[in-house]
Amino acid sequence: MAKGKKGGKRLTKKQLSEKLEGFFTSQPDKTFSFKEIFRTLHLDTHPLKMLAIDIMEEMAWDDFLTKVSDNSYRLNTKGQVQEGTFQRKQNGKNTFIPDDGKAPIFVAERNSMWALTGDRVRVSVMARRRHHIKEAQVIEIIKRAKDTFVGRLRSDRDITYLITQDGTLPAGIIIPRRKLKGGKNGDKAVVRIMQWPDGDNRNMIGEVTDVLGPTGDNDVEMNTILAQYGLPYKYPKAVEDAADKITGEITEEDLKEREDFRQTFTCTIDPHDAKDFDDALSIRRLGNGLWEVGVHIADVSHYVKEGSIIDKEAQKRATSIYLVDRTIPMLPEHLCNFVCSLRPDEEKLCYSVIFNLDDEATVKSYRIAHTVIRSDRRYAYEEVQQLLEDNGVVDGTGEPAPAPGKDGYKGENAEMLITLDRLAKKLRKARFANGAVKFDREELHFDIDEKGKPVRCYFKRSKDANKLIEEFMLLANRTVAESVGKVRKGVKAKTLPYRVHDNPDPQKLETLREFIVKFGYKLKTEGTKGATARSLNKLMDDCQGKKEQNLIQTVALRAMMKAKYSIHNIGHFGLAFDYYTHFTSPIRRYPDTMVHRLLTRYQNGGRSANREHYEELCKHSSEMEQIAANAERDSIKYKAVEFMSDKIGNVYDAHISGIQSYGIYCEIDDNHCEGLVPMRDLNDDYYDFDERNYCLVGRHRHHKYQLGDPIRIKVAAANLEKKQLDFTLAE
Repeated sequence: MAKGKKGGKRLTKKQLSEKLEGFFTSQPDKTFSFKEIFRTLHLDTHPLKMLAIDIMEEMAWDDFLTKVSDNSYRLNTKGQVQEGTFQRKQNGKNTFIPDDGKAPIFVAERNSMWALTGDRVRVSVMARRRHHIKEAQVIEIIKRAKDTFVGRLRSDRDITYLITQDGTLPAGIIIPRRKLKGGKNGDKAVVRIMQWPDGDNRNMIGEVTDVLGPTGDNDVEMNTILAQYGLPYKYPKAVEDAADKITGEITEEDLKEREDFRQTFTCTIDPHDAKDFDDALSIRRLGNGLWEVGVHIADVSHYVKEGSIIDKEAQKRATSIYLVDRTIPMLPEHLCNFVCSLRPDEEKLCYSVIFNLDDEATVKSYRIAHTVIRSDRRYAYEEVQQLLEDNGVVDGTGEPAPAPGKDGYKGENAEMLITLDRLAKKLRKARFANGAVKFDREELHFDIDEKGKPVRCYFKRSKDANKLIEEFMLLANRTVAESVGKVRKGVKAKTLPYRVHDNPDPQKLETLREFIVKFGYKLKTEGTKGATARSLNKLMDDCQGKKEQNLIQTVALRAMMKAKYSIHNIGHFGLAFDYYTHFTSPIRRYPDTMVHRLLTRYQNGGRSANREHYEELCKHSSEMEQIAANAERDSIKYKAVEFMSDKIGNVYDAHISGIQSYGIYCEIDDNHCEGLVPMRDLNDDYYDFDERNYCLVGRHRHHKYQLGDPIRIKVAAANLEKKQLDFTLAE
């Protein structure tokens, strides 16, 4: 062989294909990188390597291999028949999502067996036609995701249908006249399916289980949103009756078992319209230069016994739901607004974390105890904020009030509140120094008239008074988690529901890093959690007040994982806490009640609780939290569309808040209402969607629509049924 020649060079495409086939078949469970494949098969020339890459691409197309990443493959061991979840799309591009998390597979409408979104299905992967995408055919619907649907009744001659709002059902649900339950044309109703599609018959037949009322009525529309997510819009009478029997009377026995804080200055600080006060703060000066700060939480578990009818309903709901104009409470009103609520000038039972702090807010000691309190004052956030500012606090600077003049601080209880603010600011500063991530997001709020119609919408920003409460709640939650989870080496921690937050998605973080380079920013994506968090904080600080701030914040938030509940503690990335739980809101969150019960059990010497049972409860609570958040978002969308419905034709300054292949979402600068400029209205060019860089780019004129860009829009339409605003570009 001549010098420099390599044996592999003479391989034909057919020979190399056979080598690759044999290589992958012999090790079916392993994933191989290009480097490993080239080395093992002695592919040491550039042409051979390129040929191998082309062949593997074809093998992946033919489903012989599975592409794991841009430079790695493994043998596809999945058979033709797979199980997973069906996703129905309005445009007919339905998909099958395999259980193994692999890429979704297209399912044509004719091959769907009329499966609906969320249905568990068995599919057969179809033999692929050359140059066609992979397709699957539903061969069995294993389990229906739900049998109840919400929509508008439409009578057409002798037939009544239910038309759902998302428009994803293959056809309307037919309702026989005798099953209408008094529902009339145009009413919103809840319908249960009695007969599913079968064979060539694609119709569903249902019965009305509840008539919500006429379309357009505020109560009806809010209840419709709840019903769409399977959330309760009525409280069961039996549960309310059981709650009404609880008097809230405090006995001598209760007092003997508790620490007494009735003579210590205590207050609640909440939104001005709050009715359920589940946390209070107490403060007093100790003789040795320390401050005693008590975080007192309503002792819900004292009244709601595990396994009771009230407990079962609370567990099922898992959370209170906050729509724009109402709260759907987790607990009956008698408990959440009266018996458990820490109302002023009333003796209340609490579960408390009491801290001894020095002037630097360093925790010198703490104890967790059942207590009895008497709140001296109920404050709204605005009142405390005003008091702080009257004494020289400048909101947003992070600086506490200056030293008082000779007459002392101005305002009732001013020294106590200013001291709490000063300590909270020290805690906050330490938290960020330790690597907590800074995301100060604003929340959209509405002013509503007596008929439920929005008359003003605006963003609300968290101020110093809000942050004061937040810091002490965070401290209490972290301390409770550490008290159970932080054990010496070799000792297994007892079961506890933690609030966990995983590290950011590395791929999305890398996308963010590449994206911000064009604005002149840097981001550290490797190294410790703390280093990543500090780098993110520097990025947030650096872009503060710049035109790209919203854009960068949005992209950064997309890289974050969602927080959830689990007994498996992995820490909380966003807060930079190794141990964190939810203890401070048992009136409105079920996991907090779980934590209260377990803490009491362990303080009384009880054994560790069943891990599987509590992990199931954690999973359910996380799911219900997400569903409630979706319903809350829908109520905001509905009110935003309602607010804009009499402003058709108005022109506004806005900025681009979202980019999709079908158009651009724009948020109005004045009132923060969001609408869509559909792609059909961008008729000056053909636009390509650059998903990686969050923009649309014109092919010929090269005009670019970028996330965060200012834009001028005209309100074109407001569709309340679809909760959708349509905009056009203003001339």
